[in-house]
Amino acid sequence: MEGKKHIALLTPDGTGIKNYLYSKIFQNANVKLTLLHNFDEDTVSHINRNVKIDTYETIPDYKESIREKFLRELIHTLRIRYNAQVEKNPTILDFRNKKHKTIKLKLFYAAVGFCSLFYKSYDAILKLEKKYDVSLRKNTFYLDTKAMLEKHRPDVVFCTHQRALKVPTIFAAAKDLGIATTTVIYSWDNLPKARLAPRADTYLVWSRHMKQEIEVFYPEISEEKIKVTGTPQFEFFMDPENLIPREQFYKNHGLNLDKKTICFSGDDVKTSPYDAHYLNDLAEGLSKAGMAENYQIVFRRCPVDLSGRYDWVLQKFPDLIIDIPPLWNFNSTVWTAVYPVYEDIKILTSLARYCDVVVNLGSTMAFDFGMFKKPCIYINYDHIPDKNWSVKTVYNYQHFRSMPSKKAVYWLNSKADVAAIVKEAVNNPSTEIKAWFEVVVNHAETSSQKILKELV
Repeated sequence: MEGKKHIALLTPDGTGIKNYLYSKIFQNANVKLTLLHNFDEDTVSHINRNVKIDTYETIPDYKESIREKFLRELIHTLRIRYNAQVEKNPTILDFRNKKHKTIKLKLFYAAVGFCSLFYKSYDAILKLEKKYDVSLRKNTFYLDTKAMLEKHRPDVVFCTHQRALKVPTIFAAAKDLGIATTTVIYSWDNLPKARLAPRADTYLVWSRHMKQEIEVFYPEISEEKIKVTGTPQFEFFMDPENLIPREQFYKNHGLNLDKKTICFSGDDVKTSPYDAHYLNDLAEGLSKAGMAENYQIVFRRCPVDLSGRYDWVLQKFPDLIIDIPPLWNFNSTVWTAVYPVYEDIKILTSLARYCDVVVNLGSTMAFDFGMFKKPCIYINYDHIPDKNWSVKTVYNYQHFRSMPSKKAVYWLNSKADVAAIVKEAVNNPSTEIKAWFEVVVNHAETSSQKILKELV
């Protein structure tokens, strides 16, 4: 290993496995890799089949002190308010912790909210973050983490998710040992939510747009620390090896080759609590218009949604809706260790290539299907009046302001419009999604190379 750059991979969740360990970043790379993790043996075994890890190290147990948690949540509350104010977007306030099950938690967050009233300036946030940084080093986890890093002495610690609770302390220990730190921003909607947990030497972002977001929301981070590398998750769609032959794919899943195919991609229950009803509306709309003879619906649920909330719709339309569940491993008892098996990448790639249109409520799947110039229909009506949830709130979230034109997607504004909008999208597929994609994601074809270059 002499002369090789030693990279410690800090992969706090299963999506990081997919985007950074299944991708081409470290394939055939002349580096030494140490995986810092809390995965079970089955997950470790699966990772090792897809990327060569030289050494594995289990991250010590972490118990957050009350002081750490209080400071963390206070900082989050203040940053959420700052972000909403600076962008003049009140929907950002929705990302505060508001629903708490126990009296203890209600009192805790009430205290956080009360204390937040006494901090008015951005400088106050930065001072609190310095206090938080000091408190991290008083936790025994800091000493355990420092010993772990001293044992391996990597050149850089690379984190694939900017939100995980353990990461700030690990980065603090790395800093004190003179070890470089790099983190990515997990998703296109993350920065306004004020959960950039670690302070790193380098931040790898999806696009120039995301770089500008960091500069707005975290003005103390200097520009030279922010590198636009793209994200490797879209490279999977460009690899022909990830495409299952059409006839084989349709046969495997009981699809009809002669029918137009609509993919309904499910959201998590928080994002779209009425998702099952929207799937029902889609199926009913096609049936009533006499389109069921020529169309079929593929249902792909949100991978971490294991609820039975769609069952009644699937049972109601057994011949129209074909359920193709994501292939994710749920053996772990820890949700962050839930991860996709590689075969799921091939299923998603094939769906995006062969389906004629994707339907959902504001999902990034618009970009996945856009890789093959397939149109997306965004659901844009409330199923029932609900004072706690509305599509109007969802589409006013900060990340949708990146949309250069409303024509990037088709809009389903009413249940009554299902047949007409589906026909329009299938017969006149819009390619304007590409313009939006290019705002959100740069270097889509070379992201892996750029990320590795920044690490070595």
